[in-house]
Amino acid sequence: MAWEEWEELRAGRAGQQSARMQLNQYPADQGGDGTQGDLVAGQKGLQSVGRAAHDLFEDFATCSGHARVATTAAAGGPKGERFALGAALEHVTERWSEQTRTLLDACAHISNHLRFTKNQRAADESYIAGAVSSIALLDDGFDDRKGH
Repeated sequence: MAWEEWEELRAGRAGQQSARMQLNQYPADQGGDGTQGDLVAGQKGLQSVGRAAHDLFEDFATCSGHARVATTAAAGGPKGERFALGAALEHVTERWSEQTRTLLDACAHISNHLRFTKNQRAADESYIAGAVSSIALLDDGFDDRKGH
């Protein structure tokens, strides 16, 4: 194979590859609504999630407490009479309490994470605004030196 043939083949192959290569975007025929960008979560959406987590925390804490007390009371009679049912109900109460704590911890985690995210976003916005204004001041300084 001559050098010229090699160059022709290589150039032809390079042209084929670049026509198929797509970086940093979805091909136009892949669907979607045509918008690109970062994940967006509006304040209203975050507030409703936080409110739902808080309401679930409050309501479930109250209701699960009633269920725990009722089941413990129900276990007392049969357990005192040495029926296996009493011990089984007591076991159910223990498991219920463990699962309740897990759910309540998850609700609290959601609420705490949303609060942290809100505060971090505000801090990021402040930092970006400061950085951009510093760049503008720097640009003004260069413009002053040029005599504008």
